[in-house]
Amino acid sequence: MYLYNELDQTLVNERVEQYRDQTKRFLNGELTEEQFRPLRLMNGLYIQTHAPMLRINIPYGLLSSKQLRMLAQISRQYDKDYVHFTTRQNVQFNWPALEQVPDILADLASVQMHSIQSSGNCIRNITSDPLAGVCADEIEDPRPYCEIIRQWSTLHPEFSYLPRKFKIAISGSPQDRAVTQVHDIGLHMKKDTNGNIGFEVLVGGGLGRTPVIGQTIADFIAEADILSYLDAILRTYNRYGRRDNKYKARIKILVRETGLEAFKAQVDAEWKNSKGGELTLDAAAIERVKAFFIAPNYSVSDDKQLNSDLEKSGAFRQWFKQNTRKHKQTGYRVVSLSLKSPHRPPGDVTFDQLQLIANLADQYNLGQARSTHDQNLAFTDVKTEDLFSLWQQLNEHQLATANIGTITDMICCPGLDFCSLANASSIDIAQGITETFTDSAIETGNLKLKMSGCMNGCGHHSIGEIGILGVDKKGEQWYQLTLGGSDTHETKLGERLGRAIAKDDVISTVKDIVNTYKQHRNDDEKFATTFKRIGIQPFKDKVYGTR
Repeated sequence: MYLYNELDQTLVNERVEQYRDQTKRFLNGELTEEQFRPLRLMNGLYIQTHAPMLRINIPYGLLSSKQLRMLAQISRQYDKDYVHFTTRQNVQFNWPALEQVPDILADLASVQMHSIQSSGNCIRNITSDPLAGVCADEIEDPRPYCEIIRQWSTLHPEFSYLPRKFKIAISGSPQDRAVTQVHDIGLHMKKDTNGNIGFEVLVGGGLGRTPVIGQTIADFIAEADILSYLDAILRTYNRYGRRDNKYKARIKILVRETGLEAFKAQVDAEWKNSKGGELTLDAAAIERVKAFFIAPNYSVSDDKQLNSDLEKSGAFRQWFKQNTRKHKQTGYRVVSLSLKSPHRPPGDVTFDQLQLIANLADQYNLGQARSTHDQNLAFTDVKTEDLFSLWQQLNEHQLATANIGTITDMICCPGLDFCSLANASSIDIAQGITETFTDSAIETGNLKLKMSGCMNGCGHHSIGEIGILGVDKKGEQWYQLTLGGSDTHETKLGERLGRAIAKDDVISTVKDIVNTYKQHRNDDEKFATTFKRIGIQPFKDKVYGTR
């Protein structure tokens, strides 16, 4: 895990004091709301329905136990005893008082955390595969490159006021677990024929009101040149991206209107000015960052104890099957901590749970945890002999729901309950779906449901196998459904089911969709396979034939 040096810490501390002064001036009436707005946004502070919302960066999803404890402490001291994990591996506080935010940021700085560029028209948090460094199919650990890009992009003077927000994700595996294809820039690590590391570069992806799958702009950019190539893309976007219409300001619109080949020509022309210059990464610079991500000395272990434990409890066996994954090291597993229990909104974690997770991270997972884009947490280095004990403690605190990948493991934005941009609520719908399918989620099989309360698409509804979008119709909440989306290495946008569904009918509609899938699937056939085979019409017939 990357640790701040003196320069890093000084920068973050100074930023806190700068924002403290800006907040004081605003509260004293020396700054207008219009003047203060870009300042608070660059420090992750939004004004939501009930209170300000503060978003904190978690670079590529990596958290230490010390940082987890600080998040817990802040939730108790300044908020309402919980935090919310987002679809970009970040964390949010939904109830901070505006005047206390500088104190929160100072506390975060003490554990090497900050909210710089977690909002605003700038390069946002760099995200990656939550299994980075531990998955067997990995070409190379992408986290050092995430860190290099993070350092380059933080407070970048030219890219702090882009036409619109900008998101970058990196995958080190052929199996894209970072949803790179719906980011402004997606990077896929590759090796050339000589074994040299580089990146396939995708550009122009994004969700929101105009969902677009990113396109390959470069098949292979050597690791030494990746910063200069990213710089060329950002410079091109900054020059030609629209600033007159925020709905047309994202790079996906620029690429679409310019055409990929013409846009690539513009980038290549810009790249000529920087390739081989000061942004070139030499081997020493890369190795210096890689040193923070060296794999631990794994102990030699086998699965004898695990096999014995699996015989003890059916509930443990189900959790093991659903919530753990293969690790590249024999005798270890990756554990998903489900934040989708029936007792709370998706992605929410309480003070007590955060404290427990921090303690368990120290006991079982080398003092670390990871946030994932699907609003869960993960322990990536758990000995198989410790799994049963870990499960028992998680189970006592409602963190062992065996539903990873199922319909109740849904992605869900806060919706109208918190967000001032939302058109419809989502949390109550999510809770209703969870209640409906809790007992049948495993039997239904892995099925990805994603829900957003507005067209901004924070809940990734466009790429859900079942996607739910809240819309406003003359002051009433309605919901548009899509089917057949995918967030895998073959990312796909869902197909619109038909006319919008009234709020009271959403849960029964989801039941109809699931029952249609179960009726037509062959054996344990996945939803995506069934949908591809039968198409959308049987689902339409079932949903609208009864309404």
